[in-house]
Amino acid sequence: MPNCKSFLVTEAERKISTTSRHELSSSFFFVQGKASREIHTILTETSGEHAPWYAMVKNWVAQFKRGDFPPVMHLILEDPKQ
Repeated sequence: MPNCKSFLVTEAERKISTTSRHELSSSFFFVQGKASREIHTILTETSGEHAPWYAMVKNWVAQFKRGDFPPVMHLILEDPKQ
């Protein structure tokens, strides 16, 4: 019988997961040249009431400008020729 406990996700884990997805999506849009306001609009249109606040998106964009991307983005942005 499979361990059903492994399938249970707490509300905190769900929130972290959603925040991580929004941050990663924001970094993709930033690399495409989109501004904070445009990124927030896209996330709001796709996630509705679960979208992050504009202040959070603006903070992420400030981090991205400093080169501080989510860990997965570093793998995606690496130059394969290096």
